[in-house]
Amino acid sequence: MAVGVFDSGLGGLTVLEAVTRRLPDVPFVYYGDNANAPYGVRDADDVYELTTRGVERLWRAGCDLVILACNTASAAALRRMQESWVPPKKRVLGVFVPLIEALTERQWGDNSPPREVAVKHVALFATPATVASRAFQRELAFRAIGVDVEAQACGGVVDAMEDGDLILAEALVRSHVEALKRKMPKPDAAVLGCTHYPLMQEVFQDALGPDVMVFSQANLVADSLADYLSRHPGMLGAGQVPMLLTTGDARRVSVKATHFLRRKIDFHPA
Repeated sequence: MAVGVFDSGLGGLTVLEAVTRRLPDVPFVYYGDNANAPYGVRDADDVYELTTRGVERLWRAGCDLVILACNTASAAALRRMQESWVPPKKRVLGVFVPLIEALTERQWGDNSPPREVAVKHVALFATPATVASRAFQRELAFRAIGVDVEAQACGGVVDAMEDGDLILAEALVRSHVEALKRKMPKPDAAVLGCTHYPLMQEVFQDALGPDVMVFSQANLVADSLADYLSRHPGMLGAGQVPMLLTTGDARRVSVKATHFLRRKIDFHPA
């Protein structure tokens, strides 16, 4: 009954924490492609090849359903995977869905025409690859009209967080927020479009100001997954053992992950 969680590095651990709390009886298998991180500076074909390789490993671990807890993979690879690669009895889901559900206050299955929503000016903070894909704007346009999205590519933040340099990460976040504000002085809402960013949510909120609604992903993804599994219980795979897998050096990744989440984390070679 295992479910897979895929990420290019450590950011997806924020999603893993949330889904584990929300669904404590489900064994989750996490795959971090740390040897090839970060994905945010790679081209779309490269991201696609690496993502499909990781998802296949999770299928071998007994996970028929895999969550791409990586915005770059969700933006650059997911649509192509779903259209031409994922077999009928498997599912791969991304992390944009819960964000857009929350932002537009409508369910993903609601296929009615796009309509006006309360939020008019949205700041998107994401990796360079996610910003370049324009996947968030494309999916949002299917469901809402009259929403102005200003995207800010947050170069360096993921690297700093993975290296455990939270002082640098905070400085970079504040710099990127200031750059965004020069383009959109008064956003109504901000979307943290990277699964690393929930650990910096308070910094984003402080830099943006109290009047800006900040949408982060981990808990939204957890609620969305719980709802999906209630409607599709057959997507729970045969796997029974929770695992943390990495393509990188397991010892080094375990140390980094422990610093990242501030609790003991043990990875194993993928």
